[in-house]
Amino acid sequence: MEKIFENNKKWVSGKLAQDSEYFAKLAEGQSPQYLYIGCSDSRVPANAITGTEPGEMFVHRNIANMVVHTDMNLLSVLQYAVEVLKVKDIIVCGHYGCGGVAAAASNKQFGLIDNWLRNIKDVIRLHEEEIKSISEEEARLRRLVELNVVEQVHNLAKTSIIQNAMLSENPPKLHGLVYDLKEGFLRNLNVELSTFDKHSHIYNITENK
Repeated sequence: MEKIFENNKKWVSGKLAQDSEYFAKLAEGQSPQYLYIGCSDSRVPANAITGTEPGEMFVHRNIANMVVHTDMNLLSVLQYAVEVLKVKDIIVCGHYGCGGVAAAASNKQFGLIDNWLRNIKDVIRLHEEEIKSISEEEARLRRLVELNVVEQVHNLAKTSIIQNAMLSENPPKLHGLVYDLKEGFLRNLNVELSTFDKHSHIYNITENK
């Protein structure tokens, strides 16, 4: 812990050297443009890989960057980000080499987390034909990481929070990204919601009550 406190002091000194009012300004409030939903993996720090500063990005992280409709933590973050902070962009960011995705692709038991990983197994079920057609394991897992991001963006679009936001004049834009641990670059999956739109008669909300 000594290292943590020492690093904190150096960080504070560095920020104050750049701007003596830095922390006073931060304390006045936040108005981030982005909501970032990412994986809890320690190698994928949201602000570091996006080059954003404190105050620019609202962040929620969980195992394998999931958007689960019964996750009250995620839904609370989403509602606050959309309805109070008025974020302009919502990012779901996965990463190649994701341990959660690899675990879900196996038939092994890992304990309590198995119940969470069932949501990724649903992604495998939805895309089983494509997944099975990829013979090389690393390539197969990389593709599953991408498909998981796509499905989580779709899950975002299904929430009543986003459905209501879409009825507003300036709804947030939804994005699906993948981070490459080996290269450090982010990749835009350009997620299309056309497949979701096929089921709009089921999911869409037409009236904000």
